[in-house]
Amino acid sequence: MITPPAQSHYHRLRPRLFGIAYRILGSVAEAEDVLQEVWIRWQDYPHERVENVDAFLATTTTRLALNVAESARKRRETYPGQWLPDPVDTSSDPALGAERAEALETAVLLLLERLTPTERAAYVLREAFDYPYEQIGAMVQQSAAGARQLVSRARKHLAGNLRSRVDATEQQRLLDAFLTAARGGDLAALEDLLAEQAVSYSDGGGRVRAAKLPILGGDKIARVIRAFSPRFWEGAVVTPRQVNGAAAAMLSHDGVPYALITVSAGPDGIDRVLWHLNPDKLSQLQAVPDLAG
Repeated sequence: MITPPAQSHYHRLRPRLFGIAYRILGSVAEAEDVLQEVWIRWQDYPHERVENVDAFLATTTTRLALNVAESARKRRETYPGQWLPDPVDTSSDPALGAERAEALETAVLLLLERLTPTERAAYVLREAFDYPYEQIGAMVQQSAAGARQLVSRARKHLAGNLRSRVDATEQQRLLDAFLTAARGGDLAALEDLLAEQAVSYSDGGGRVRAAKLPILGGDKIARVIRAFSPRFWEGAVVTPRQVNGAAAAMLSHDGVPYALITVSAGPDGIDRVLWHLNPDKLSQLQAVPDLAG
């Protein structure tokens, strides 16, 4: 039977463990499954053998998440249309327990999909949680030098895509302006807001109509939005949300969400538009995980 101190240790660390697993996997359900397995293993483990509980549970979480990541990559190859990381409500940052916001924005999580699972884990552990390389190495079963190399490779892979970002106030302003222009089908305003090399991603999960491929170019995105605006926005109730550390907008009909819109912006304007349309992911967002449980 698990002792009260061991139970207390787990519940204290659970938000951080979820933050690690979610960033490695990009999936709330998969992260929750990992934490459930961590809890089962922790109950059965001889606790007197553990010198550093924090390190033990973080290492167990990382290794289990890496196991899941290998199969998750294969599943996403057959995902209907475009896949986007699950959105998580971070209005008061209850869901991720992150000391820092790195590797949390949806657009960044999408870029992390280009890394190998081990590179991604090492990058997350270093950039989001500031673990020392020696500990990262132990967590991913590498030497400290190997962990440093993994993080270095990850940074190089991402360097050309991790553009400078506007601050939160400007991101909110651009999102509000985008929503107004999109709802009104204002082509000129959309073209002005969107960067020339902007990309639009839509995740319908095969459940609802969505673009099967990314839409490239600000002008083209603007024209597509204008074409669909009367039907897409009719009767929409727009609710501000804080998702993955950034401002977002939830669209609903009669209290049922049908879209979540986020944008990512740099000095040239909005360069990523992300449309979460998959009903499963939207309903999951409404039910914030109970990280104390």
